[in-house]
Amino acid sequence: MTASRAAAVCLAAVVLTACSPDAPKGVDKDTLDAAISQAIGDPASCLLIAEQASGKLVYRYNTHSACARALPACDGTNNDTQTIDQLLKATEKDGQTHMLSCSSTNDASRGVGWASGPIPGKGLVYAAMMEGDRAFPGRMMADRLANAFKAAGL
Repeated sequence: MTASRAAAVCLAAVVLTACSPDAPKGVDKDTLDAAISQAIGDPASCLLIAEQASGKLVYRYNTHSACARALPACDGTNNDTQTIDQLLKATEKDGQTHMLSCSSTNDASRGVGWASGPIPGKGLVYAAMMEGDRAFPGRMMADRLANAFKAAGL
């Protein structure tokens, strides 16, 4: 590998790392990653944590592309979809817990679960999504995540 190519690879790694949020203040990212992985870990799951007042993203579990998918909103509307960013923004505004789930395919072979809400006493809100043939329902995700947050010191 040439020196210029190696420098370009290093620069790309630094840029990608800089764009990814680390973890909420006072929380070890590796501990939080492990707790979230234990609770809802899957290549098709995503979790975002933001400051409720400012909307600043402070943590993301999984890649941006895994988190960017529009999936059925499961809110009873006609085939409306949502992204996890939309759910996070709605939760920032209303401060309420949301727990939804439904089929994500016409043949019901796959499902999607959504969970979001405030993280008590921290000024933070979260939004989580799982999609696949073994996705947890939203209520189960919320329960598992509450335990994961406590285990990680949130």
